[in-house]
Amino acid sequence: MKRIILVLGFTLVSLTAAFAQRFAYVDSEYILKHMPEYASAQKQLSALSAQWQKEVDARFQEIDRLYKAYQADQVLMTPDMKKRREAEIADKETTAKDFQRQKFGPNGELEQHSTLVIKPIQDKVAKAIQAVAENENLDMIFDKNSEVIMLYANPRYDKSADVITRLGLKPGVLAK
Repeated sequence: MKRIILVLGFTLVSLTAAFAQRFAYVDSEYILKHMPEYASAQKQLSALSAQWQKEVDARFQEIDRLYKAYQADQVLMTPDMKKRREAEIADKETTAKDFQRQKFGPNGELEQHSTLVIKPIQDKVAKAIQAVAENENLDMIFDKNSEVIMLYANPRYDKSADVITRLGLKPGVLAK
């Protein structure tokens, strides 16, 4: 009997502790939209991506031009000439694909550059979120835009504006 009462007592204490936890959430997308440095980083990454995409497109257009010229001249070529032209086209295609992978692939230059420019901004936001959590004695803060599914969120627990204020920005003014 004492054992059952003891177990019930521990259960009641742990349930009370669980309900005493304080939760909040932030909308990281909303916060980042207010940060001029994030908008600037996004523009920089877009420009770099567009530049590299033009280079990739130009390489594949050159390959297409060579292939069309090969098809037009094919009738007049010897088997040895055909092999050389086919090898040239295949080499250019391999080089173009390698360039594309180097720039846009996993661990490519675009991803590395993105990490380089975005990580300091994410760190700054994380520190501001931590400061808001500590100031308001919050146990957990969720990100509304992350993989955690939030089926309902009471707006009174939204601390996004507090984080923006902590970053020294104005909550109602979006960065351009």
